[in-house]
Amino acid sequence: MKLSGTYSVSKWDEDTYRPDENGMRYTKTSAKFAFAGDIEGFAFVEYLMFYSYFDQVDMHKSVAQYVGHIKIVGTIKGKSGSFVLTDTGHFDGGVASSEVDIIAGSGTEDLEGIVGLGTYQADEKGCRWELDVQF
Repeated sequence: MKLSGTYSVSKWDEDTYRPDENGMRYTKTSAKFAFAGDIEGFAFVEYLMFYSYFDQVDMHKSVAQYVGHIKIVGTIKGKSGSFVLTDTGHFDGGVASSEVDIIAGSGTEDLEGIVGLGTYQADEKGCRWELDVQF
């Protein structure tokens, strides 16, 4: 089943845990997203990020790679529960692009057994996601 929608960032706490003298930086981010569309709910997000270029004046000029986990809690087509995605992506030119994979066995309640793959993109136009899932 193909799902799509949008999300908005309701919290973004990013902390540097290892600065580098060459303009590189390692950060850990805790975030919360609100989902709309075929998934209605919210997500708790944890990222580890590596900036190969970090622009303190304009973050949109920075370049980064990131990995993380996204726990989504909500409803899909009237089915309630939660599941966890692995997220691998990059940020460049003000655009975040990711590939996500639902972790097998992470589904709860009505979403138990959910599996699937997807993508998302966030830029100045907004945040959009797509998932292809099976229950």
